[in-house]
Amino acid sequence: MSACKTLTCFPLSSSSSFFRRTFILPHQRLTLTRKCSTSALTAEESELQYPTVQHLLTSPDGVSTLMKMDRKPLLPHHSHVPRWFPYIDAFRCQNGTVLTSAEVVEVLAPCISEDRWRRFGSVVRNRSYSVCLVVEGLCDFGNVSAAFRSADALGVQSVHVVSCDTNKRYKDNRHVSMGAEKWLDIELWDSTKECFKMLKSRGYRIATTHVGMDAVSIHDLDWSHPTAIVVGNENRGISDEALELSDLHCSIPMAGMVDSFNVSVAAGILMHHAVCNRISRMGRHGDLTVEECQILLAEFSLRHSKSSISIVEDYATRKAATFT
Repeated sequence: MSACKTLTCFPLSSSSSFFRRTFILPHQRLTLTRKCSTSALTAEESELQYPTVQHLLTSPDGVSTLMKMDRKPLLPHHSHVPRWFPYIDAFRCQNGTVLTSAEVVEVLAPCISEDRWRRFGSVVRNRSYSVCLVVEGLCDFGNVSAAFRSADALGVQSVHVVSCDTNKRYKDNRHVSMGAEKWLDIELWDSTKECFKMLKSRGYRIATTHVGMDAVSIHDLDWSHPTAIVVGNENRGISDEALELSDLHCSIPMAGMVDSFNVSVAAGILMHHAVCNRISRMGRHGDLTVEECQILLAEFSLRHSKSSISIVEDYATRKAATFT
């Protein structure tokens, strides 16, 4: 049974667009009254407030503006990391106030519908960083979008994109990704070497998809070990550099006349098999601790809509005022 089953969600009231709560602070009681404009947003409206896959992957600040809670250094301080989790329990506000995930959740809970809140809790309990996806040099952003959607659906929280060729064709593929990019942790890399070095420092083994004599069937791998699954370019496949730097090559058994899947389909099959294998071996895929679940829940709450940040910033201003 997952340790995250004990995660407690705050009671919600969806019948009012206003809320009044009392927060206990050292030697103070801070009462906050605010109109929650986000409570009127549907899930679809909330998704439309966020940038498209195109903006995330082609704008310098695209991905950096997506992730909200403070993050650990890219390269861990310790040489051995048993299981990687990227966030620390802190949200740094513009006025310098640092809020914990519990405070963020407490402030934003009344502004999120009860159905949405239950969905957040279910998704977080089934999330894992123990399997991550790496897409290397893809030209068609439709394939990237489809891979994002599969990752989100299967509970794979971390996705890495290496050297996407932004000069190639692009069309708005939000209808392909269904907004999945909003809920993932996406990291962009200029080189395969740089990406693989970071992943190995975080404790991942690198598994590149490759059709060759040395390739291991995905059915023969133990996916309970932290693994980065790498899929390659639509035409050229995995680069020679990636093949050389990876820890192992794996393949999907084929029974037809063709010897490969579409890259986004292959990514979906690999992640699905990894998740099923982990459930078979460990009883579950989601492996976050209670504390990590709480932090990721706060992260999702902050990403829910653009108004979430202003609501939390307002609370931080009021909190700081009680000490002046």
